[in-house]
Amino acid sequence: MPSIKRKIINDPVYGFITINHPLIFDIIAHPCYQRLRRINQMAMAQLVYPGAVHTRLHHSLGAYHLMGQAVTELRAKGTVITEEEEIAVKAAILLHDVGHGPFSHALEHQLVQNVHHEELSLGIMNMMNEDLGGRLTLAIQMFTNEYPKPFLHQLISGQLDMDRMDYLTRDSFFTGVSEGVIGYDRILKMLVVQDDELMVEEKGIYSVEKFLIARRQMYWQVYLHKTVLAGEKMLVKILERVRELYPVMAESLRTYGPLDDFLSNETAAQGVFSMEAFCRIDDNDVMFAVKKWSSHSDKVLRLLSTHLLNRKLLKCHIQAEMVPEELILRERKRVAVDLGITEAESGYFVFSGEATNTTYKLGNEHINIAFKDGKVRQISQVDNPLIHQTLSTPVKKFYFCTMAGTK
Repeated sequence: MPSIKRKIINDPVYGFITINHPLIFDIIAHPCYQRLRRINQMAMAQLVYPGAVHTRLHHSLGAYHLMGQAVTELRAKGTVITEEEEIAVKAAILLHDVGHGPFSHALEHQLVQNVHHEELSLGIMNMMNEDLGGRLTLAIQMFTNEYPKPFLHQLISGQLDMDRMDYLTRDSFFTGVSEGVIGYDRILKMLVVQDDELMVEEKGIYSVEKFLIARRQMYWQVYLHKTVLAGEKMLVKILERVRELYPVMAESLRTYGPLDDFLSNETAAQGVFSMEAFCRIDDNDVMFAVKKWSSHSDKVLRLLSTHLLNRKLLKCHIQAEMVPEELILRERKRVAVDLGITEAESGYFVFSGEATNTTYKLGNEHINIAFKDGKVRQISQVDNPLIHQTLSTPVKKFYFCTMAGTK
């Protein structure tokens, strides 16, 4: 009898992760998946948390590992999940982020505008499905919620999906921010399926509450940290400046690499690109370009690029009130004088915007609690004022970025 191919991956968060199915091996070996090694999970967070250099590949493997544990727990409680369904849902979670571009969320809608990374993930999964002889068809159905067992999609994409479970655990580990630590193992133990819907047993309410609180704290302390935000917005401004200059200075802006296909406004706005071209770009291409542009003849582009490379970041203030227009105009005049550029150009160094974090969405994505008496209620309806009043309320804050004075 031939032996089953089996490998283990030593993960710093969970220990050993087992790979033991031909389809999973083929997915991991595919160039589109291997590209995730070259995309950082947390974009510019390493500017504040130096340990945050883990990649999308690390995260997807972690989510795959948690999916295996979730399937085991649900089966133990009587939920029917066939071997074919298990492999498909594992394949789907392994590929759920394959559509992320360079620097993940920081540059989403920048290189390709008005296209969400989940749409790109689906496009890449369809492309890979052709390469793999149609073996991803079931995984794609689960990913798009077209499979008749909705709980399998909810494990991939939902309020308590394996994606969120891993990124909170992993990001907390690599940043050293303990507020993000969640009891993922207990939450997995509390999962149950009723009427093909994913739910949490009543005794898991407090673990879910801790999960939601940890998520909110990680957003404001890590993901939307003012310095992280400043670095990411500078990267966005660099690309905006390149696009402004591209019609008349294209030759001097080209990198002679795969990123060049995404530097023009036509590509960004109209989506004129192929999935193959998108899969050729990663963080390395963008950072190489920034290094090249740090010696460009355009002063604005040169300063933005040089300052980002050397961590001379804009000063970012986050506040509850909208930033007064007169403050923005006054700062732009000051920066224009300090840098010897026009007031219009100083808009690349002085700008404002808003950041929103909704921890718990009350729409289609909800967390159902299964009570012992057979009743099912959404967690926002449970008699718990913390969840009902606080966690379901969107928090909107305003950021204001400017350049520190030179005098």
